[in-house]
Amino acid sequence: MHQLDQLRQMTCVVADTGDIEAIEQHRPVDATTNPSLLLKAAQMPRYDAIVAASAQRSEHLQDLCDRVAVAFGTQILGVIPGRVSTEVDARLSFDAQAMVEKSRHLIGLYAEAGIDRKRVLIKLAATWEGIQAAATLQREGIDCNLTLLFSEVQALAAGQAKAYLISPFVGRILDWHQQRDPDSPVPIERDPGVHSVRNIYRLYKTRGIDTIVMGASFRSLDQVRALAGCDRLTISPQLLSALADEADPLPRRLHPDTDEAGSCSAIDCKGEADFRFQLNSNAMATEKLAEGIRGFVADQIALESLLAARFGITP
Repeated sequence: MHQLDQLRQMTCVVADTGDIEAIEQHRPVDATTNPSLLLKAAQMPRYDAIVAASAQRSEHLQDLCDRVAVAFGTQILGVIPGRVSTEVDARLSFDAQAMVEKSRHLIGLYAEAGIDRKRVLIKLAATWEGIQAAATLQREGIDCNLTLLFSEVQALAAGQAKAYLISPFVGRILDWHQQRDPDSPVPIERDPGVHSVRNIYRLYKTRGIDTIVMGASFRSLDQVRALAGCDRLTISPQLLSALADEADPLPRRLHPDTDEAGSCSAIDCKGEADFRFQLNSNAMATEKLAEGIRGFVADQIALESLLAARFGITP
């Protein structure tokens, strides 16, 4: 049995892509998208019809972008049994009410397409405002995926908000450390991104927090293997293919009923000021959250420019 099938026996496998053909190939349960992935998919000629159909129903450029995101999500849901994650415009990351309103709009577009909200996760940046927006949406029955998550305080606040799922990043944490010491290779046993997700997983299981932990942003097969057993892992098509080519036994590394790495963190989150102070005290998390938002904003703007040029819409 190859390692992808072995992983499926202990972890819910999620595809991190907007490429529908790649999703069909790897048969994940769920799929995640973001502006970067949608920008890439929208430039693939085989998806021109999806984009063009969205343009016929759009009222303005931002509405077109929303409809393109939902159209790809709808097509993805046609080939997976589970849920698709659709991201809210990252330019709204510090406006809780605007994120709530945009999320309701996206869910409304899915409803127009005949998609039940229980098959959609709304992705929000794990800023304080994003977490508060998630709390509001969860009370309305709109399940959320908090992304760009790099620290325990973000994870704990998301759990307190009763978010359905969080996406703690692995590779981007490693990137931050390697940029500061590029000449020192990091063995997987000391990979800071892997350790961050393990600590968050242990925090949730020890404290009985029901929010799902979905490791994301992988740079290598070793990182994926080191988190085998996590609730979910969202993995690029390239790494999914690589796992399917490996036949060695894949041991489980995370277990919900054991504390294999020692005592649980004593971290607490006592409100907005405490959250902001703790996040600010973590240089890596602060910098990567800001960088991630800027990156998604840049790709959202690039997607808008692409669509505006293609359909003659004034930005």
